[in-house]
Amino acid sequence: MKFSKFWLMLILSLSLVFALAACGDDEEASGESEGDDATEEDAAEGDDGEDATEEDDDAEEGDSGEAQQGGTINAGMYSAPGHQFNPLFYSDAYEANILSFTHESLVQLNDELEYEPSLAKDWEINDEFTTITYYLNEGVQWHDGEEFTADDVYFTYATIADPEYVASGGVRTNYVAGLVGYEAYSTGEADTFEGVEVIDDYTVAFHYEEENIKMLFDTSFIIVPAHPFEDMAVSDIPDADASRNAGEVVGTGPYELTDMIEGEQYVLTAFADYWQGEPHLDGITWRVIQQSVMPGLLESGELDMIAEPNGVPASDFERVDALENITTFETQDFGYQYMGFKFHHRTTEDVESGTINPDNWVENEKLSDVRVRQAIVSAINRQGIVDGLLYGKGSVMEAPFPEASWAYDPDAVTEYPYDPDRANELLDEAGYVDVTGDGFREDPDGNEYVLNLDYPTGNEVRERTAPIIADELGAVGIKVDLRQPREAGPHFDAIEQDNNDFDLYLAGWSLAVGDPDPAGIWQSTAAYNYTRWNDSTSDELIQKAVTAPDAFEQDYRAEVYNEWAAHVSEQVPMVFLYSADNIYAYNSALQNVKELPAGIYQDSHLWYLAQ
Repeated sequence: MKFSKFWLMLILSLSLVFALAACGDDEEASGESEGDDATEEDAAEGDDGEDATEEDDDAEEGDSGEAQQGGTINAGMYSAPGHQFNPLFYSDAYEANILSFTHESLVQLNDELEYEPSLAKDWEINDEFTTITYYLNEGVQWHDGEEFTADDVYFTYATIADPEYVASGGVRTNYVAGLVGYEAYSTGEADTFEGVEVIDDYTVAFHYEEENIKMLFDTSFIIVPAHPFEDMAVSDIPDADASRNAGEVVGTGPYELTDMIEGEQYVLTAFADYWQGEPHLDGITWRVIQQSVMPGLLESGELDMIAEPNGVPASDFERVDALENITTFETQDFGYQYMGFKFHHRTTEDVESGTINPDNWVENEKLSDVRVRQAIVSAINRQGIVDGLLYGKGSVMEAPFPEASWAYDPDAVTEYPYDPDRANELLDEAGYVDVTGDGFREDPDGNEYVLNLDYPTGNEVRERTAPIIADELGAVGIKVDLRQPREAGPHFDAIEQDNNDFDLYLAGWSLAVGDPDPAGIWQSTAAYNYTRWNDSTSDELIQKAVTAPDAFEQDYRAEVYNEWAAHVSEQVPMVFLYSADNIYAYNSALQNVKELPAGIYQDSHLWYLAQ
């Protein structure tokens, strides 16, 4: 790279962020999303000009010597993907399990959480920090044999900026909002997206309106091919064959989605012309299984891997860890499980048009009093959930920064230990009292007070958490309607579309690594702001933390994020239930698995089965 390593390290050093990698079962903000961009090897200096596609000779051998060619592994996930395999529109972590093997980004993160080349072999950032220019690897092919070029990069970002994108279900506008010409292009006033410039087939530049301290993160979104989609309206892309059907989905990754039985299994086949070399494995088959049968399948050899988004349940860890044929790997989760408060609902017109405009929102008065929200979090024994359901393999959070983040400071937040007496005091103070003598409180106007609680299937701990929460809130006089759970896809669709009778809902965010900027989830106008929390103080602090030139200093940003976390913990826009430790398990015969902070999927083309 042509800028100093000092600046690279200043911007990127151990930064953690949600890219919204998948915001489904563990909601990623990828962003998503997007949630699986863990990578390897420090390439901050470009390795003195060496080809970024060149593989380390040592990487070709595992513990058992020379890499073997052939064989297929079976991987397990606990809920079916939502049948959207286009990175522009996917919404759950199970879809991300597929996309992690089929698609790639310009840059990726290594084991030091620093960006290194991927589809781009090099980059330059100008002195003003307003333009980043990428030099792309040549000879990269899409799965259908078409060549990857800068036009694909332009198409990806122009689609996210398109006027029809949000109305079509897209939620990742945080990747493009700072680019030159975004406002004009997203409103239809301009025909081309000025912020992304195709210089030639293998050179593309991103131009920003202002100094951008996180350009590498903002340009790390998964690249999709232009040719299957460029002749159709953006509104037609989510339902296109190339977005949904096995054999039609096209990426640059080491494996192709070639077959599936929807809701049961998803077959990935090695891409022989993969630009970093033909994968050693013949394929990977994802199977949808119940958590309860997973340990037995691992022991019998019918299943070779359990990883994202939930990994091995803590209740099964000792049994799985004792299996001689299985290797386990633990990491601290970059995400968290939460109970969201639906502060507002969008109007039907805004939902249909894809508009995110807080001025039009309809307030949910059930949750408008901060004392009620503080009472709710005080009434829930979150440490009990960690100890009883996670077997201690997790931690309670008060703000949305994982402990591994430089933005994390436990002293900055208000803590809410389990305290039913305090919950009762707060509810009494807010005027919520039991008027009828039935054991449940009425609201200050004497009306019945009932909170609906919705939750998805697919995560056993979360499913068991829902009735615990309902019981504990009932113990302080809050009546909860615990509703029938939905599958993950429909559940998150209902949240995103602002089902107008939602009050409380369970979900999770899988925070990818990159930068702790919370705007993609927490800015009032963010599509991923599913709670529809509209708070000017929060918005101002989020913007302050990324405003140059002060924001080039990490200590400054950390201070602002501490202030923001303090505000969040005081206002309780959601209940941060817990952050569970990630426990991955894979067959010990599977070699070259890189155990990285954000998971184990990186460099899967080097995986092989020892004989």
